[in-house]
Parts: sequence; structure tokens; C-alpha cells
Amino acid sequence: MTAVRAQQPQSGMSIGTVLDRLRPDFPDVTISKIRFLEAEGLISPQRTPSGYRRFSLPDCERLRYVLTAQRDQYLPLKVIKEQLEAIDSGVATVGGEDGPRRPRTLVVAPGDVSPEDFRSDREVRVGKDDMLSRAGIDEKFLGELVRAGLVVPGAAGFFDEDAVTLARTAKAMSEYGLEVRHLRAFKLAADREAGLVAQIAGPVAKGRDAGARARAEEMVRELAALSLTLHTCLVKSAVRGALDR
Repeated sequence: MTAVRAQQPQSGMSIGTVLDRLRPDFPDVTISKIRFLEAEGLISPQRTPSGYRRFSLPDCERLRYVLTAQRDQYLPLKVIKEQLEAIDSGVATVGGEDGPRRPRTLVVAPGDVSPEDFRSDREVRVGKDDMLSRAGIDEKFLGELVRAGLVVPGAAGFFDEDAVTLARTAKAMSEYGLEVRHLRAFKLAADREAGLVAQIAGPVAKGRDAGARARAEEMVRELAALSLTLHTCLVKSAVRGALDR
């Protein structure tokens, strides 16, 4: 990234062109994500008299820097913005020893879980009998899951697809000797992770502009996917030497 705040010409790239440039390296980037980064002050594309965004090559490189820092170093936007401001002011250079370094590319990049997995565009209602049949459990086991807060039926007593998967998974784990009470640890860890995501996305959802809610929902999906990937990696690392203890 060379001049991250160079004077931009009147001509430039559309937001769609920028998206096409970034997607080979960042498949999950969207137009709403780019607009969100602009709203947060990380990029400042010029506008045509009719209001359309026009991006220069330095704008595109700036976006690449931000997305790489998020993907490879899990840096919050506040820290990335401080890094960019240091570069803009000349206090630091990209890759300089006294300033922020360009985020490295991981050997195995995060993102094995897609943010799309967290969409809930339609609600599937599963009755109790269907739940028991599909999950392969009995009423007693289902009651234990509900009392432990692992499965929560809706107001009308129906369950969703995630509840079916959870119940089936809990049943499989019980065959290894893990009781429902042992699974509370997983629920507590999930609640803590969800709380962290809410702290970041909550203020965005309260924005006054029309797209605030959509941006927050997209952020929640992306953070949830990264959180699950991180959790998987941590569990793999922790259990790798379990048999040697």
C-alpha cells in the first residue's frame, strides 16, 4: 500500500469493480461491507456530482489492508484505523519497524465456516414428536436438554432445525459418557462468545441510517463464522496431546 490518502482523480472505479478486484482474495466481501468500512471512516472515496462512489487504486489498496488485518490478525476496526492514521501522518510506514506491519498471510486462512451458515431467512417449525424421531432421543433426554437450556422450544412448543442438530449431537456425545450436565460448559462458552459479538455489532445496529440493521446483521454473521473457526482450531490444539497427558 503506497499512498493511502493520495489526491483522487474525478475518474475512478465503481464499487462493483472494486468488489471484483477484492473477491479473489476475500470471497466473503460484499458491497455492504465496503459501505460499512466507509461509514466507519476507514476509506473515503470521492463522489460524482450524482452521488456515486468512485474509488482510486490507493482506495482499493487501503481496503485490501483493512480486510487482510481483519482476516489474518483479527484486529478490531479501531486498531486498524489507528494504524492507517499513523501511516497517513507519516509516523509509521507499512512494514516499518516502528509502525504497523502489513498483516501476514496465514498458511491456513480462517474462514472455514461461512457467514451464510448463520442466515435464518426462513423459520422451520419442528414438532415434539418429529424432534424425538429425527434426533433419535426420548422424552426424558429432551427434557434434560430443555432444563439445561441447551434446547429452547418456541412459544408454541415447536423447535427449529438447529435444535434437532443439537439434540442429535448431544445424544451422540452421551454415548461416550458425557451427560447433559457436562454439556453446560459448551453452552456457557457459546454465551460468552455471543456476548462479545453483541458488544461489537450492537452499537452498529443502533445507527440512525436505513442500512444500520443490515450492516449489523452481516457483521454478526461474519464474526460468528470467525468465532466458530477459531473455536474449532483451539479445540483441535487443546486435544491434540490429550492422550499423552
